[in-house]
Amino acid sequence: MAPAPTSTSSAVTLHVNGEKYPLSVDHRTTLLDALRERLDLTGTKKGCDQGQCGACTVLVDGRRTVACLQLAVAAEGREITTVEGLAEGERLHPVQQAFLDLDGYQCGYCTPGQICSAVAVIEEHAAGWPSAATGDVRPEAGVPPLTAEEIRERMSGNLCRCGAYVNIVEAVARAAGAQAARTGETAA
Repeated sequence: MAPAPTSTSSAVTLHVNGEKYPLSVDHRTTLLDALRERLDLTGTKKGCDQGQCGACTVLVDGRRTVACLQLAVAAEGREITTVEGLAEGERLHPVQQAFLDLDGYQCGYCTPGQICSAVAVIEEHAAGWPSAATGDVRPEAGVPPLTAEEIRERMSGNLCRCGAYVNIVEAVARAAGAQAARTGETAA
């Protein structure tokens, strides 16, 4: 049970990785701090604490969000997915598996944010959302191919201090291909 709220705090229920967590949080508490310090979900990393590096990227209602700029009280009732919630039991999410297989990390600090962002990138692309790298944004042009240029543009909010970008792009492309193959098999 969450402690009673005060004039500077609120009782909230955060829906994280399929679980509900009642908390009393200061109104200024970021989603990042609530996840790491209150729920012990330390996969989400604190990088710059200014929304510039993407290390704290999580999915909120399926959309990528930098958790250091999202207030915990504003996330109440929304579905939050952290890197810990992507796998299904012992089976890694295809993006996690691709990062592992293709060495899409070096020190690993940015990896959780990169992975969460990549999951959203693949979904955004599959839904036909254009990026700044998309040549023809007219709806009748259809979904553009997910080229390396598209992936780099779509992942540009996530920095890797070690410079593992080549392998990150390959991992996102592989996971996107695997997802497209699964979707095609399901539809057939």
